Parts: sequence; structure tokens; C-alpha cells
Amino acid sequence: MTMIAKGLVALMTMGVAGVAMAADGKAVYEKACVACHATGVANAPKLGDKAAWAPRIGQGKATLVATVKTGKGAMPPKAGNAALTDDEISAAVDFLLAAAK
Repeated sequence: MTMIAKGLVALMTMGVAGVAMAADGKAVYEKACVACHATGVANAPKLGDKAAWAPRIGQGKATLVATVKTGKGAMPPKAGNAALTDDEISAAVDFLLAAAK
């Protein structure tokens, strides 16, 4: 394979990886967060509810990520999925925040 072809394959792969990364937050939400945040169980702010998310957004993303890691109220640490990585938690928070803007 020529150097140009290898470079194009690398760029295409990076583009696909970028798309996959963008989808991770939604995927994590759908596997770990949706049960409570879709319906507001135990006062969880619903996906897309701007008023409910506004004070949380004001706390900043770092605080929200830390809250997910440790749990809060009825939400267990890591939303009950101990296997979630920091990157997955961050992506899920990004997804939730984007839906509330």
C-alpha cells in the first residue's frame, strides 16, 4: 500500500472513531441512565428538561462527573454499573448536558 493510501485509511479510521466516540455518551445513557432519567424516577432530572438541568449545569461538568462516580440520593455510584469507565461517565454527562441546552 502506498503512503498516500495508508494516510487516507488512517484519516478515514480516525473519522469513524470520532463518530463512534460521539455515540458513546448516548450508548452509556441508554444502558445505565435511561431507567431513571427518561421518566424522572426518584427526582432524577429528565433528559432534555432544561429547567431541571439548569442548576446542575451551573455546577460544572467536573462536579457532575464526580457526582455520578460517587452517587447521590437514590443514584448509586456509577449509576449502578461499576464497570463504567471515567471516559464513559464523562461521555454520558456530555450527552445529558447537550440534551438540556
